[in-house]
Amino acid sequence: METKTLLKEFSQYVILNICGMIGLSCYILADTFFVSSGLGANGLTALNLAIPIYSFVHGSGLMLGMGGATKYSIYRGLKEYKNADRSFSNTMCAMVVLAVIFMLTGIFFSERLTRLSGADKDVYNMTKTYLQVILLFAPAFMANDTLICFVRNDGNPGLSMIGMLTGSFSNIVLDYIFIFPLNMGISGAVLATGLAPVISLIVLSKHWLTKQNQFHLVQIKPSFRLTGSIISLGVPSFITEMASGIVMIVFNMIILHLQGNTGVAAYGVVANLSLVVVSIYTGIAQGTQPILSRVYGYGDSKSQKQILNYAIKTMLVISFGIYLFFLLAANPIVSIFNSEQNMQLQEIAVAGLKLYFTAIPFAGVNIILSAYFTSTEKALPAQIISLLRGFLMIIPMAFFLSFILKMAGVWLSFPVTECFVTLAGITLYIKFRER
Repeated sequence: METKTLLKEFSQYVILNICGMIGLSCYILADTFFVSSGLGANGLTALNLAIPIYSFVHGSGLMLGMGGATKYSIYRGLKEYKNADRSFSNTMCAMVVLAVIFMLTGIFFSERLTRLSGADKDVYNMTKTYLQVILLFAPAFMANDTLICFVRNDGNPGLSMIGMLTGSFSNIVLDYIFIFPLNMGISGAVLATGLAPVISLIVLSKHWLTKQNQFHLVQIKPSFRLTGSIISLGVPSFITEMASGIVMIVFNMIILHLQGNTGVAAYGVVANLSLVVVSIYTGIAQGTQPILSRVYGYGDSKSQKQILNYAIKTMLVISFGIYLFFLLAANPIVSIFNSEQNMQLQEIAVAGLKLYFTAIPFAGVNIILSAYFTSTEKALPAQIISLLRGFLMIIPMAFFLSFILKMAGVWLSFPVTECFVTLAGITLYIKFRER
C-alpha cells in the first residue's frame, strides 16, 4: 500500500476513534462530576467502589467486539466472506450468553457484590443501587461495544464515532436532568449511564437501515473453536479494560486502610481522569486494528511496520501534551470534582495526579503493542503484555510500594509497572519480528 494512502487512512481511523473513545469514557467522568456535585464525597466513594463492575461488563463487550471484528477483517482480507459472517454470528451468540449471566448476577447477587466491594454503612445503599442497575443494563452495554467494533471494521468509522459520541453526550445531559431537577440521586446517575448505550445503538442502526453492512447474521451451529479464537484475540482488550477495574479494587482496599473514605474519593478523581487518558490510547490502538488486520490478511509486512510507527509517534506527542497539562493545572482540575472543598481530598488528589500520570507514555506503548499483536493474530504476546500490566505485576507492586512509601507508593505503583511492562513488550516485539 502506498505510504500517502496508508497515512491518510491511519489518520482518518485514529482521529475518529480517539474522539469516539474520549466520548465513551465521559460516561464515568460525567458521573464523577455530577455525583460529586450532588452527593458529595460519599457519593463519589460509592461510584468509585462500583466502577470495577462497569469495567468488567464493558471489558467483556470489548473482548467479543475486538476479537470478532479482528477475525472478520482478516477473513474479508482473505476474501472468505462466509467465514466473515460466521465470525459475526458466533460473536453475537457469545455476547447474548454473557449478557444474560450479568443480568442474573445483578438480580440475585448485587448485595453480595456490594459487600465484597468494601462499602461501609455510609455508602452501602448507593453502591448497591449503582451495581444493580449497571448489571441490568449489561445487554445494552455489550451489544453497543460489540457492534461499534464491527461497524468500524466494516468501513464506517465515522458512524461508529457518532454512535459513541451521541451516547456519551446523552449520558451527560441525562445525568444533569436526573440528579438535579428530578433529584434522583445515585439512581439518576446510573440510569443515565445505562440509557446511553441504548441511544448509541439507535444511531448505529443506520448501518443496517441504509444497507451499508457487509456482515450478516447467518444460521450456524455455535463453533467453540471459532468462539475460542475470537475470545483469544479479544482477551487483551478485556484485560486492558479490566486492568482499571482490578487496580481500582486493590487500590480502594489499600487506600481505605491508609486514608479512609476521603482517600478513596481522591483516588476516584485520579482514576476517572485516567480512564479518559487511557481511552485516547485505546482509540489509537482500535483505529489501527482494522487497517492492520486487513494488510496482515494481504501479507503486507511493510505496511504493518509503518502503521505501528505512526501509532507510537502519535501517542508520544499526545502524552507530552497531557502530562504538561496535568502538571500545570492539577489544582483547578481536582477542584472541579471537589464540590465540598475538602482540603484533605484536594491535597491527596493533586499529589496523585502528578505522580500517577508519569505512567502515560509507557501505558500508551503497552496498549498499542498489545493491539498490534492482536491484529496480526499473535495472541500470546498480546496476552502476556495485558496480564503483566493488568494483574501479575501491578497488584504486588501496589502492596509493596504502599508498604514502603504509603500514599506515594500507591500512586507510583502504576508508572513503575507500566515501565517494566514496556521493556517486556519491546523484547516480545523484537523476538516475534525476528521470527
